Amino acid sequence: MKKIIYIIVPCIMVFFTSCEDEFIDLTPPSSITDNVYYTEAEHFLTGSNRFYASLMGWGDQGIFSDHGSDLAGFFEGGDMQEYGRGETLAPVDDNYYTDTYEVIRDINLLLERSESYTGVESITEYVAASKFHRAYQYFFLVQRFGGVTLVTSSLDVNSPELYAPRNSRYEVVAQIIADLDDAITGLPNETSIGGEDKGKISKEAAMAFKAKVLLHEATWMKYVGTATDGDGVSNGAGSAGFEAANITAYLEEVVTLSQSVMNSNAFELWNYNDALDNLSSNFLFNLEDGGSNPGGLDKASNKEFILYGKYDFTFRQANTLVSHVYEGRLKPSRKMMDLFLCDDGLPIDKSDKFLGYDNTPDEFQNRDYRMRAYFTYHRNLGEIPQNGDVLLNGTNNYGYFNSKFMSWNWGTAEAYRVTKTEAYDIPLLRLAEVYLMYAEALYELNGNLTDGQMNESINLIKARAGLPALTNAFLDVNGMDIETEIRRERAIELYAEAGSRYSDLRRWGIAEQELGEAVYGAVIEGTIYEGNDALYTPSSYSHSPESTTTGVGMRECLVIQPASTRNFSIDNYLFPLPTSQLGLNDSLLQNPGY
Repeated sequence: MKKIIYIIVPCIMVFFTSCEDEFIDLTPPSSITDNVYYTEAEHFLTGSNRFYASLMGWGDQGIFSDHGSDLAGFFEGGDMQEYGRGETLAPVDDNYYTDTYEVIRDINLLLERSESYTGVESITEYVAASKFHRAYQYFFLVQRFGGVTLVTSSLDVNSPELYAPRNSRYEVVAQIIADLDDAITGLPNETSIGGEDKGKISKEAAMAFKAKVLLHEATWMKYVGTATDGDGVSNGAGSAGFEAANITAYLEEVVTLSQSVMNSNAFELWNYNDALDNLSSNFLFNLEDGGSNPGGLDKASNKEFILYGKYDFTFRQANTLVSHVYEGRLKPSRKMMDLFLCDDGLPIDKSDKFLGYDNTPDEFQNRDYRMRAYFTYHRNLGEIPQNGDVLLNGTNNYGYFNSKFMSWNWGTAEAYRVTKTEAYDIPLLRLAEVYLMYAEALYELNGNLTDGQMNESINLIKARAGLPALTNAFLDVNGMDIETEIRRERAIELYAEAGSRYSDLRRWGIAEQELGEAVYGAVIEGTIYEGNDALYTPSSYSHSPESTTTGVGMRECLVIQPASTRNFSIDNYLFPLPTSQLGLNDSLLQNPGY
């Protein structure tokens, strides 16, 4: 859960070393109050720096990493595992609700004080950054709860907003867009941010984030519509401000914003496959200094992250179980493994290069580089498992490993970091996602992409994964479609990142279908595991194998969770408001279905 720590004068050395040391002594701590704090430009600098600590971080890895989604093969307890099964109940408290409003209150205070500050030109960047952070926090609330009470000023005990009803998601999004427009105007370009301040919000980051918001809302309106809003009278936040015409307008702006970021030359895909044995898609996510990977690459080499949480081994370690949790809870499901294309660019059920599942190494052959980078055993990363390497002998062992977001050689004598001390940055939005947003928005607008548009977006990501470029002719001759390929790329490229899977399934209106299916593990039928007591112990699993679609047709696979336990419905698209808040404000209405 988010933990908000209030420090009146926070010289945030964790993030940015340019804080002035002497600022700490400007005012005796016992006399600092809201009324005297924002009186100098440095106050606005350090005040706005505080908000970076409230971006999603490693402590939020459950929601960040989509625990319990259809692509993950671990379901033994945890809020997000329950959520993926449709078992969420209205809690008494939800820190993701209350803590977010506490951050918004601090942001509003800074913005109020900026309006009366006489040297406004000197604080433009800090005000713009604060507008971005308010937009970020409200978008988090919209994604989780839908419409919420919109508060744009600091409150006291008599403020009417304390007893106000919820605003609709459309009203909140309008405020998010307004804040992001102000942020874009006032923030510096990425190329003008010095090395000591890298990680601060740039103009391009605000543009990319606005594109993310607009794409989310355009597709939500298109595929979900007002179905989750409630009537605003007996439940939900209602649909005030819904305008179907915004769908096209938002998508057009996604294209424009994405192109601006893509053409800024401020970012580039992190591709060091030559130095890293085609494992760039693993080591991108655990970069620290040159000792964090076999290529000797450090964070300065990474120009792909656009918005990210900044960590540092000296100033801000993860301080939570990162490698440990990612080892155990992000093992992939059968669906995830079968999503990876063969290196001829074809799905496994269409490609002659797919070798099937008979032997353990077979399905890894001739595949997308990311399969090997994400899902080979972290202690011998990149080495494809051989027969006998994977024993199917019980709980949380369904045939596959996870290595994404794990420190290099974790758990061995050569480990770069022990868990809780990891200090790699956490990506919240990176260039690969901008390419995918651009491609998706074009598809949603036009129903297709030109070959040129594919070459400047999705094909760049595919090239890093060792895959051939898509063309319309290739799609046509192989009975493929660009919508499926864009969605495939999002599932694979953004696996376990920033809540992308749950967000995508809901905004596409297919969460009930995808999360309602059984979740499977390794193929048993026709493989070395079938009837082999040395490799497979059927009695160690709670469920008998079931037949499901695979790359070679219907085959029996391990059952991680049967369909009977997965009851996700449209009522689960939004989380419930905490009941303690409903008790404090009679005007707040619960989301439908809770």
